[in-house]
Amino acid sequence: MGDIEIGKLGSENESSARQRAVNVSPETLVATELLRADQTLPLVIRPAAGKLDTVAWAESNRGFVETHLLKHGALLFRDFNLNTVSEFERFIEALSGELLEYRERSSPRSQVSGHVYTSTDYPANQSIFLHNENSYQRTFPLKLFFYCFVTPQQGGETPIADCRKIYQRIDPHIRDRFIQKKWMYVRNFGDGFGLPWQTVFQTTDRAIVEEQCRSKGIRVEWKEDNCLRVSAVLPVVVKHPRTGEMSWFNHATFFHISTLEQSIREVLLEEFEEHDLPTNTFYGDGSSIENSVLDELREIYRQEMICFPWRQGDVLMLDNVLTAHGRAPFVGARRILVGMAEPVSREED
Repeated sequence: MGDIEIGKLGSENESSARQRAVNVSPETLVATELLRADQTLPLVIRPAAGKLDTVAWAESNRGFVETHLLKHGALLFRDFNLNTVSEFERFIEALSGELLEYRERSSPRSQVSGHVYTSTDYPANQSIFLHNENSYQRTFPLKLFFYCFVTPQQGGETPIADCRKIYQRIDPHIRDRFIQKKWMYVRNFGDGFGLPWQTVFQTTDRAIVEEQCRSKGIRVEWKEDNCLRVSAVLPVVVKHPRTGEMSWFNHATFFHISTLEQSIREVLLEEFEEHDLPTNTFYGDGSSIENSVLDELREIYRQEMICFPWRQGDVLMLDNVLTAHGRAPFVGARRILVGMAEPVSREED
């Protein structure tokens, strides 16, 4: 997807983390610290000493985890001795309950075990721009968990950004216009690009697709050759269901054709009109979003972006409303797995 500029990584971050005092909580048997003093996320949580029964600790400390997650938006569990996919699953269940199925899909993923999936299966040389998981849906996961099963040889970070800060940084005139007009996505399936609708909706029955979309306020239009167009209008911001904080939560920038890498963008624009692209976005009234507005939004995402190198066994837990995520290009093997939990439905518009 869109290009991501990776900031300073590695030794500087690790050195600054070691120079700061570590907060140890006797009742939770863990230590907490920030990677850098000038960043509010992620909060790093490590066992304070020796081995820890990770799942038992998680089950007993859900309140501790939730408090810190609501404050920081992202927690990095490091050195917790999670070595298998099943341990990762049990860790998620201990903190957030049953894992969710990946529905109404927008990117290719492989199922690893149960409802644990690979992170987006895009080519290694491509960036994935910052976004909130399933923010184009009316029901979305509140919690995301990323697990470093195989550390990339180079690159492959999962950049994150605080969506509360993004909301605050947007020019009030732009923000108010979006809030008033909302945003609309248009997705087209079956034209030879992107996922087929049968994969997205996990069915080959057009009637089931229509019923799924009708229940979610999605407009359906069948085209020639069994092709499908869907569209929906959604708010650009949401109020966090537990804190009441306002967060910039949408795919308006991510799905827009201008956020794609130039080589991909040019191929698609030669082939399709605006409303026939695999994905594209507009204001809620169907009018085009100005290039200057999209440029400003992308720049704000980049300015708020925080990167850090993965370590084997790391688990990154995100509050999906408070924190956006992406992916940097990488070299060599990389296997980051993802699980989602705690479905939340938008309030009626």
